[in-house]
Amino acid sequence: MKTTIHVNGHKIRSNKKKSPSEPLEPVLTVKTYKSNQYGHQVIIYGQDGLEAARIVYRPHDPLSCGAHVWIESHNLVETLDTPAI
Repeated sequence: MKTTIHVNGHKIRSNKKKSPSEPLEPVLTVKTYKSNQYGHQVIIYGQDGLEAARIVYRPHDPLSCGAHVWIESHNLVETLDTPAI
């Protein structure tokens, strides 16, 4: 079954306007042909059943570069479609 993970930029901008005491709307949507699930983190599992990667939304504790949403993985990662220099 195909799964699509969507990052909702509109909800990220909406959450920026909220005070730290207000609850944040989930910005990640995991979509299949039969359901939508929403969250602040998504774990992607490998064929071995172990965690392969994680998508993280952490607006009150961003990365040093300022990113609020990022993907973490301890596995080998390959970059595709990089233009030649």
